[in-house]
Amino acid sequence: MHLPELSPDRNLALDLVRVTEAAAISSAVWMGRANKNAGDQAAVDAMRQFLETVPIRGTIVIGEGEKDEAPMLYSGETVGSGEGPEMDIAVDPVEGTTLLAHGKEHALSVIGMSDKNSMWDPGPALYMKKIVVPSVAKSSIDLNASVAENLGQIAESLQREVDEITVFVLDKPRHQGLIEEIRTAGARITLHSDGDVMGALLAATPNTGVDVMMGTGGTPEGIITAAAIKALHAGMQGQLDPQKDFEKKALALTGVDLSRIFELKDFICSDHTFFAATGITGGAFLDGVIFEAKNRVSTHSLAIRSKTRSVRYIKGIHYLQA
Repeated sequence: MHLPELSPDRNLALDLVRVTEAAAISSAVWMGRANKNAGDQAAVDAMRQFLETVPIRGTIVIGEGEKDEAPMLYSGETVGSGEGPEMDIAVDPVEGTTLLAHGKEHALSVIGMSDKNSMWDPGPALYMKKIVVPSVAKSSIDLNASVAENLGQIAESLQREVDEITVFVLDKPRHQGLIEEIRTAGARITLHSDGDVMGALLAATPNTGVDVMMGTGGTPEGIITAAAIKALHAGMQGQLDPQKDFEKKALALTGVDLSRIFELKDFICSDHTFFAATGITGGAFLDGVIFEAKNRVSTHSLAIRSKTRSVRYIKGIHYLQA
C-alpha cells in the first residue's frame, strides 16, 4: 500500500483544543446554577487567557454574545502569542448558555479559525436560516426549493427513503411551519431547545443519527459552524432571516439582499480552516466535563483540520492546581 507523504506542519486545531478545554472546565462549575452570564463569563475569561498561548496573530471576527449582551470576546480584539500566521477567529465560549444554566445536555465550548480576511463578518445580522448535510449530500441542498424537495434529494444522495432521514430542528415557535412540512414529507425529527452548532456538527458528521439540520438559528453560530463544515467537506447553505425589529431596521439600512442564498464559500472563502469543540454538559456527540476526584477533571473534545481532513476525538485528563 502506498502511503501519501505526510507534511510535519503544525495542526493549530490541537492548540485550539486547549482553549476550548479551559473554557469548558471553567464554565462547567456553573452547570445547573441558573446563572448563564456567570458561566459564560468564566468561559470567556479562560478562553481569552489560553488564546494568548496559541502561536498566531489572530483577530476576533465573530464574538458570540452580542445578541443577548452576554460577556464576550469582542469583534476586532487581537489574540494569540503575536507570532505565526494571521488568522480570523470565530468563538462561542459557551454555545448553549441556557443549556448550561439548566444543566441540560449539549452545551459546548467552540472555536473556528481560518486565514486572515477570509471570514465573513455578518454585521447586524443576528439570525439566519440554515441547512446542513454530510459530504455525500452537499450537492443536493437548495434553500430556494421546498422542504419536501430538499429532503427527497438528500434521501436520494444518502441512498435511503425520506422516512429513514432524521432532521435536527430547534424547538422554537418560529419553526412550527417547518416542523409540519418535515412531518408531511415523512421524515423523522429530533427537536432540541438550543444547540445550533451541535445540530450542525451532528448533521455534517456521518453516522451520528442525524442526517440534516434545518431551521433558523444564530448567524454568528453559522460562521463558527462554517469552519467545521469546511473542514469536514460537508454541505451548508444559509439565508438571512431577521427575527427582531431592531435587526430588521439595521439590515434595511445596510441594503443587504435578504433573498440571497449564501454558500459555504461565502461564509469562509479560505479552504484552510481549523475547528475545535469541547463538551461542557455532555450529550450523544461529546461527553461533558466530569469532576472525577479532588482537583482532577476529564474532558472530551473534537479537533478538525481542513487541509488534511483529520478529525480527532480527544479525551483529556486534567489535574487542577489546588
